[in-house]
Amino acid sequence: MNTSEPDYSHLTRRHPCLSDGPGLRSGRLHLPVSPRCNIQCRFCRRAFNGLEERPGVARGILDLADVPALLARALELCPEIAVVGIAGPGDTLASDHALEAFRIVGRLQPDLVKCLSTNGLLLEERLSELLAVGVATVTVTVNGVRPETVSRIVASVALEGFRQAGEQAAEQLTRRQLAGIRAAAAAGLLVKVNMVLIPGLNDGEVAATAEAVRRAGAALFNLIPLLPQGDFARFRPPSCGDLQAARSLAEAHLPVFRHCHHCRADAVGVPGVSDLSGALYGASARPVETFSHG
Repeated sequence: MNTSEPDYSHLTRRHPCLSDGPGLRSGRLHLPVSPRCNIQCRFCRRAFNGLEERPGVARGILDLADVPALLARALELCPEIAVVGIAGPGDTLASDHALEAFRIVGRLQPDLVKCLSTNGLLLEERLSELLAVGVATVTVTVNGVRPETVSRIVASVALEGFRQAGEQAAEQLTRRQLAGIRAAAAAGLLVKVNMVLIPGLNDGEVAATAEAVRRAGAALFNLIPLLPQGDFARFRPPSCGDLQAARSLAEAHLPVFRHCHHCRADAVGVPGVSDLSGALYGASARPVETFSHG
C-alpha cells in the first residue's frame, strides 16, 4: 500500500461488508429506522415483509424508542456483532431518524462501528451531523456518472421542496454524490461505492464511474447485480460473466468487494452464516401502508 493512502485496517478487520479477511467473521445489525427516500430509482420497490432478501425490504419501520432494547437483544443473539448499520429502508439522510439512532447506539455501545448507506444526495450537506454521531464508514450508491444514463435509472429527485426529473436532475444528483464522497473522504471516513449493474444500460459506464469515485476519494467499489423489479421488471439480470467483466473494469481503478449478499434493511447476524432478523424484529418493527419518496 502507498503510505500516503489512508489506513482503514482498524475498520476493515471488523466490518463484514468492507473486508475479505477477518472482518467476514464479524456480525452486523441493521436498524430499519429511515421512513422515506428523496429519489425514486426505477429498479427500486420498497416492501415490508419477512420474506424477501434484498435491499429496500424490512418488516417495518423501527421506533427509535425500541432501539436500546433491540440493541441489547441483538448482542445477546449474536455476540459477533461489531457493526451497527443503517441502510434504509429509505434514504438515511432524508430524515433525522438515522442520526438519532446512532446517537442512541453511541451512548449505549460506543465501541461498535457505525456505518451508513445513502444515495449521497445530502451527504455533503449533512456530513457534520454524521461526524458528530460517530459514523465511521459510508456507502454511497452511484449508478453512473453521465446524465443521460442516470436519468434513465432515476425517475425523480426531491430536493429543497421540489421534485425534479430528467438529465438536469441526474446531473445535480451526480454532482452532489461526488461532492459528498469528496467531503466524507477528506473528513477521514471510509467510503465504499455501490453500483447496481444493469446490462444494456450502465454496464458500459463501470470504468468511468469507478474512476470518478476514486478521484473523489472512495476506497472500495462494489457491483450489485440488478434484481429485475419495478419499472425494470423486464430487464435481464447480469450473468456471472457480466459481473466478472464489470469487476475487472472497476478493479483497474479501485479494490472491488466481492461478497455482497443483497442484505435487507433489517439484516442481523454474520453475513452468509446467520440470519437473526426474524428472531430480533419479528414483533418490533412498525408496519406501514405507504412509503414516501418526497
